[in-house]
Amino acid sequence: MLSRALDNIRVLDLSRILAGPWCTQNLADLGADVIKVERPGQGDDTRKWGPPYLQSRDGEETLSAYFTCCNRNKRSICLDFSQADGQRALHELVRTCDVLVENYKSGTLERYGLGYDSLKALRPDLVYVSITGYGQDGPRAAQPGYDYIFQGMGGLMSHTGVADGELGAGPLRAGIPVVDISTGMYATSAILAALLQRTRTGQGAHLDIALLDVAVAINANQGANFLVSGRNPGRSGNAHPNLAPYEVFKARDGYFILAVGNDNQFAKLCTLCGDTDLARDPRFATNADRVQNMGALREVLGKIIAAQDRAHWAGGLESAGIAWGPVNGLDEVFADEQVRHRAMLRHASHPRFGDIPLVRNPMLGRDSTAPMRPPPLMGEHTREVLGEP
Repeated sequence: MLSRALDNIRVLDLSRILAGPWCTQNLADLGADVIKVERPGQGDDTRKWGPPYLQSRDGEETLSAYFTCCNRNKRSICLDFSQADGQRALHELVRTCDVLVENYKSGTLERYGLGYDSLKALRPDLVYVSITGYGQDGPRAAQPGYDYIFQGMGGLMSHTGVADGELGAGPLRAGIPVVDISTGMYATSAILAALLQRTRTGQGAHLDIALLDVAVAINANQGANFLVSGRNPGRSGNAHPNLAPYEVFKARDGYFILAVGNDNQFAKLCTLCGDTDLARDPRFATNADRVQNMGALREVLGKIIAAQDRAHWAGGLESAGIAWGPVNGLDEVFADEQVRHRAMLRHASHPRFGDIPLVRNPMLGRDSTAPMRPPPLMGEHTREVLGEP
């Protein structure tokens, strides 16, 4: 089972906020022993990022919802590595660890004898992962940066948001820190590849993972569109830049997403709409035509769709084999029958906070044996970990 795939791997987690902790949570979910190192009296910044907060049963402690999203299945220790005692303790821990993940500015850990070269001398096969905003070198390497910065700098916000000339026009960030999360996923994949390589070569690696690199990479098809055409893709709101109709429409009683993937599906949609001539309209006959005339198509379909309830369209679209989906609030998401069937909502029992709601890692499928330990209190496992041989 994947939830035990890394049960012989130990990870020293010197990261905080989201990109690094998202990565190390993946490793912990896969069975690795992840030791989260936090600064005494301060801890991971996101412990204070709220509201909302969970309240302990005695009312004396709080735990931010943000922190719970990326720190389950870990052990927490408090060490001050700016002091000699803390550095010595970390050096001893490194000897027992397979992976180290850190997200300090380039050059920071070298000042404390915790850079890759120093730790490689203690553990030659160490996989050392540096997650930074701009990478380990280059003109911006020393600069700090957060997800939001890279959503803009990497191009994502240039093609996300309402188009110029329309109400509410302007760039828009994603509703989640998508660059941080994507960086955590890329880092996870890179670590697994490095561990696999280590089994063949016996050598560790220094992985240089940059949020800017990830932000550029996840432009995906929009990036490819630019590289092929030489034109910056404009903001298209909820519409797809390469497919039409593929966007949000408003039925009489609410919104839904219509996703037509080819010309055959469009012809079926026209039949469902009671206007078969629409499929032969030269403006809409092929997908390329529809993309070129997206505004006109939206106006025509919008009027037809608005005349019926969402349930009407749902039944017809499903019968025709055309993809659609509701625009759900999170209350509807966790109440959805398929989400419930997939057991995406899990709970971890904590002696001080009770049952903490968490979201299952999609990598693990519905494995009921997968660990689900609660996010740790700051320094909760310091004596336990430092006392281990």
